[in-house]
Amino acid sequence: MSSLDHIVSAAHFRDAARRRLPRFLFDYADGGAFDELTLNANVGDLRRIRLRQRVLQDVANLDVGTTLFGRHQPLPVMLGPIGIGGMFRRRGETQAARAAHRRSLPFTVSTVSICSVGEVRSMAADGPLWFQLYVIRDRDFMRDLIATAREAGAEALVFTVDMPTPGIRYRDTRSGMSGRYGPLRRALQAIGKPHWAWDVGLKGRPHRLGNLEPVLGSASGMSDYMGWLGANFDPSIQWRDLSWIRECWDGPLIIKGILDVEDAREAAAMGADGIVISNHGGRQLDGVMSTAQALPAIADAVGDRLTVLADSGVRSGLDVVRLIALGARGVLLGRAWLFAMAAAGEAGVAHLLDLIEREMRVAMTLTGVSSIDAIDRRILAAEAKSHEETS
Repeated sequence: MSSLDHIVSAAHFRDAARRRLPRFLFDYADGGAFDELTLNANVGDLRRIRLRQRVLQDVANLDVGTTLFGRHQPLPVMLGPIGIGGMFRRRGETQAARAAHRRSLPFTVSTVSICSVGEVRSMAADGPLWFQLYVIRDRDFMRDLIATAREAGAEALVFTVDMPTPGIRYRDTRSGMSGRYGPLRRALQAIGKPHWAWDVGLKGRPHRLGNLEPVLGSASGMSDYMGWLGANFDPSIQWRDLSWIRECWDGPLIIKGILDVEDAREAAAMGADGIVISNHGGRQLDGVMSTAQALPAIADAVGDRLTVLADSGVRSGLDVVRLIALGARGVLLGRAWLFAMAAAGEAGVAHLLDLIEREMRVAMTLTGVSSIDAIDRRILAAEAKSHEETS
């Protein structure tokens, strides 16, 4: 029997990851900002979206594929950017990228990944690669990162705008991810997780932020990861500052972290090709709208001008269908793929993608739609549409 036979949902991957990971890593992945109200709303609001069950609709020939930014892909799903993913499994970003690329799905390399975009490309062949860029004070360094991503064959640039400063995450302080004695506490926790300590702690070295190493050298290590974020992210950036990014990057430009209709219009006006409706997985400002709440109005406002994507709270293929029905063209996975990788590496991510496709097919069959393009608000039950209109 395969070790994955008992994994029948993304929730099971979360449980398996909790057993394997040191507390500081699990809480970093699982936690959110302040009291985690938005984090929980992301999941809860999606689950409350009711669908219309339809019968006798001839859905014998389902097509779950779509085209995004000129490339056809077999699912409307991407693996979104996650910082320090390589600390969850040995060279974890390369493992997740291989699983995504076997399905011809995009994998997004984070600015603060353990494995550099070049390493991910070299270890994951020639599948679709996206690169995520943060707002960093050193603009020359940002230009260098863009150039490096282009050289590695990245097809899209995902510019994250909702992190001018790190959110306040109580769990990270309590667990040792941040704080004065963080390094010592992390080392003690690792001792209690021998499988992780062997796979990542010893054999997964170097533990450095690969994309930052050319500039920071030995200072690109994990000793004060959260401190580096706070010191180097730039809260002074404005919409007009994004014009130079558009000049540096001639491929698809996707602005990630949009929750407000006016910001979505600003993104369209500055020439973005896409946006990601996102609250950073509930990890930045607690109390803001969930993705499910924010998405419909934004899709109505700019969906005809750029490609609307969404993330935050996605735990199943059913959630993917719900977000598409609310107006997204595609969905980025975050915690779901991270926990799958932490639990079972590349095979875990591949299994997660299989589960999501199967769940999508069931949801589409029972709502009477046979293609992704046919999924819209007509498949929502009346109470879901009424809730959406009054949100």
